[in-house]
Amino acid sequence: MSTTNHWDQLGTTQPADTDDRRRRRTALRKQQRDGKPDMKTTVPFGLAEQTEIRSYAGFVAAPTAIRTTLGISSLRVGSVDAIAMRRHPSFLFNRVGGFETSESITVDVVAQMCDFYREQGPGAGAFIIAPPLLPPDWASIAAKLNLTEGGRFHKLWCETRSALSAPDGIAALDPGLRVGPIEPHHAHEWATVMMTTFGMPMPDMIDLAASNVGKPNWRQYAVWDDERIVAVGSLFINGECANMFGGATLPESRGRGAQSALLTARVQAAQAAGCRWLVAETGVEGPGDHNSSLHNMLRAGFERLYDRTNWIWRA
Repeated sequence: MSTTNHWDQLGTTQPADTDDRRRRRTALRKQQRDGKPDMKTTVPFGLAEQTEIRSYAGFVAAPTAIRTTLGISSLRVGSVDAIAMRRHPSFLFNRVGGFETSESITVDVVAQMCDFYREQGPGAGAFIIAPPLLPPDWASIAAKLNLTEGGRFHKLWCETRSALSAPDGIAALDPGLRVGPIEPHHAHEWATVMMTTFGMPMPDMIDLAASNVGKPNWRQYAVWDDERIVAVGSLFINGECANMFGGATLPESRGRGAQSALLTARVQAAQAAGCRWLVAETGVEGPGDHNSSLHNMLRAGFERLYDRTNWIWRA
């Protein structure tokens, strides 16, 4: 998350590996039959996806004036959330997720979400679905509703207690840098670093990010170089599961351990909040690419849960 903007990685990709998908379906069937994950400590797929979409839905749950200016709207059907932002057509803020089971993915539910985007006017929306949860008739559903494959992402997870035994990123932070939680008076500077680094420096977007500081289910952290914030990261808490969100480092401060320190700080916050699992997502590396976010998280104790394709609806 420190050097790679994975939020808007699109592109045409190949489907996930058939053997991997079959293996994940077998694990899912066992999980649903036994009422517990195939591995005792593995995060349930539905919970992993719900935690992610809840973090995005929570992030855009801003004061009315900000929502009106940015054209933010939302819809929930069962466990599934859709968010839309007319003023910013990124799939970061125009996405559907939270599908718990294969049975929750029906042509009627997917069509209702497509209608939502058609009415709200962002022009496109991304359906975020764990590959093991895709129903047998998904190809037919996608074809009927004109959904096409977009960017691919790694879904990552770890057990909080195992991440605590990973290398301590705070101890390895470069001299002169320090990491700590955000206070309300830091909100605007913190939000400016976050949104500017991700290519969204508009004042309304900065106000949106700043409005999240201090919300009950959120923990925000920063790395300072002297008195200046140079890196940021958030944690969204959803019961037993927490999502790593919005890690970003200013270009001139990369390579000094800031994101590793922020990962450690957020793991510690998840433990303090009683979270059993942590999840995150980041873009799949293409040939010759190096995704620093991915490698930072693997060093911090995360593992790949599955690779996931964004399914794109366009007006």
